[in-house]
Amino acid sequence: MRILLALGVLLTVTLQVSLPASGSTQAETTVQAAQLPWMNAAVDKLERELVAKYGESQRARAHRGLQQVSSFWRAEDGDAAAFEEFAKANFAGNQATLDSLFNRFEYNLEQLNGHMAEIGREFRTPSDLQGGPILGFDEIFAAYDPSAHVNDDFFQNKLAFIVLLNFPLTTLEQRLTEGEKWSRREWAEARLAQRFSKRIPADVNLAVAQASAETGRYIAEYNIWMHHLVDANGTRLFAPKLRLLSHWNLRDEIKADYSDAQNGLAKQRMIQQVMERIVTQTIPAVVVNNPNYDWNPFTNDVKPAAVKDSDDAGRSAPSGAALNAPEPNTRYAKLLLAFQASRKVDPYSPTAPTHIARSFDEGREIPEERMKAMLEQLLSSPLAPRVAKLIEKRIGRPLEPFDIWYNGFRQRGAYTEAQLDEIVAKKYPTPEAYKNDIPTLLVHLGFTKERAEYLANNIVVDPARGSGHALGASMRSAKTHLRTRVEKGGMNYKGFNIAVHEMGHNVEQTFSLNNIDHSLLQGVPNTAFTEALAFVFQGRDLELLGLAKPDAQSEALKTLNDFWGTYEIAGVALVDMAVWHWMYDHPNATPAELRDATVQISQDVWNKYYAPLFGKRDVVLLGIYSHMIDSFLYLPDYPIGHMIAFQIEEQMEKAGNIGAEFERMATVGSVIPDLWMKKATGAPVGPDALLKATEKALSDVGAK
Repeated sequence: MRILLALGVLLTVTLQVSLPASGSTQAETTVQAAQLPWMNAAVDKLERELVAKYGESQRARAHRGLQQVSSFWRAEDGDAAAFEEFAKANFAGNQATLDSLFNRFEYNLEQLNGHMAEIGREFRTPSDLQGGPILGFDEIFAAYDPSAHVNDDFFQNKLAFIVLLNFPLTTLEQRLTEGEKWSRREWAEARLAQRFSKRIPADVNLAVAQASAETGRYIAEYNIWMHHLVDANGTRLFAPKLRLLSHWNLRDEIKADYSDAQNGLAKQRMIQQVMERIVTQTIPAVVVNNPNYDWNPFTNDVKPAAVKDSDDAGRSAPSGAALNAPEPNTRYAKLLLAFQASRKVDPYSPTAPTHIARSFDEGREIPEERMKAMLEQLLSSPLAPRVAKLIEKRIGRPLEPFDIWYNGFRQRGAYTEAQLDEIVAKKYPTPEAYKNDIPTLLVHLGFTKERAEYLANNIVVDPARGSGHALGASMRSAKTHLRTRVEKGGMNYKGFNIAVHEMGHNVEQTFSLNNIDHSLLQGVPNTAFTEALAFVFQGRDLELLGLAKPDAQSEALKTLNDFWGTYEIAGVALVDMAVWHWMYDHPNATPAELRDATVQISQDVWNKYYAPLFGKRDVVLLGIYSHMIDSFLYLPDYPIGHMIAFQIEEQMEKAGNIGAEFERMATVGSVIPDLWMKKATGAPVGPDALLKATEKALSDVGAK
């Protein structure tokens, strides 16, 4: 599940670390006018004066700092005299002054980030949480980014220039080749300088924030009322009042239906049809989040609802419109909105001039080529056909496309989804009930009672409108927020599974902020790592309910489940990546053209990697993920997160203690991914550990 950190999806330097692209030969710069005619002479003069004042030992620092400041200085920042006055007044020429400068910036930025996160969270409360209808002004508040002007302000008041004058901007290549030798302080200094490695105008930041809010609202309200799905005989396969959010809940219902021997297969086929119509935008607009109509997704026939199972007033079809009139490519209009907003950043990011480059080289610090190679290595593995054959044997029929979400390797015991729902609803009738049980859950996961209480005291549980997410605190005096969906009858099993995942995020967020040596290093290298740590929790949800106990057989099956889940999401990630490349190649595309391209890309990836196993071509299911619309090229974090999670779990098993190892890893901080992984597990990021374990698991379960 995606995590939200002070509108972190914006990928701006306002509150998030913004990292430079691989292969740069010089430190990062930003869009600017031609070099000011007086600048070179002023820099040379100032370097001589600073060295004369502070000594030859400061020459390299003075030279670097002046070059960095001159790269960002614009005419409106001041003339030659103002530049010289600024440099003389703000160069920290001795260690004591430099230490004071560093410490104060670190503390003040933590406070700024934390309070901005609080404001953003509160402004989004009506949009994010249950509690009545969303009004027009609520949407304006949700789209407002209070941090949008911070970067501009810090350049205008010269605070950004003070950082650039005194701390080094580093290239990704430097961090990859030299970072293992850096001290923690040097890493913190590098992250401090990177906050000002771009000079993005406030109106651009705000445009990205508004696009994020608008796409998020669209996805958060995209529910399907399942009791109103009917087949050719008018049969309603799903229980009354069941409302599922696309894509998360629809996918999870497919997983749950493997335990329904009577109607499970029919349900899964129906959900696949719903998903395909969402991707192709042939879904009738009137059935989206509306219990007033019955819909046959196979024929696309729509009729006024013959039963009432909701207090929701719903809405009526527009006068004169056909009841099955399709959604007017809204899904792809929202994706284009995200793309166009992201493009506005491009001119201010010369070392990473596309959102794609920023996403991989800066946000992940893993080059796209390496990421793609890891995904293709896994998708092309000869283990995939062997696992597919094992699944066919277990389900007793040929694979169908929705079996990409097969989760029958997970040990459910004798419990059906309905029984799991009943168990969870009784245990957690309200968000408060889950909140009160967090210490017990954490103790079961291996944390000491003292640590569990400490963590629980730093987590606030809120009832989410959507599927759920985790909000980091960003400052040590604040708490993290776990937002999970709790229906009127209590939390269901899907909600519990998601809540456990989000709790993993919250625990990581707490340790990686409150228990780290430098707040400038708070967090983990990228979102794939926090997803990986959250997977450690999520994979034990049945154990937390007291319904499963691991043994050698179950451990082998768990490995196979991890492999199949990574195999599925790896293809989804390739689709997400290809769609963004297509948008950059066709910047003036219409929503209809983007729809057609996304459908084609989804089919192409399916045909290459999945059709040989499933025996069916041109399937579009890989395009269903909602993250494609509202999370701006986030999906590659999931497969890499699964790989990382497996490496992490393997290390935890070796150590024999989840709680202590989780804390140790979470406090490594925001260094480059391979360095983090080496410190955590002894090896760089990659799929090899998962593939090796999968081969052993197949042998352990007797698969050919």
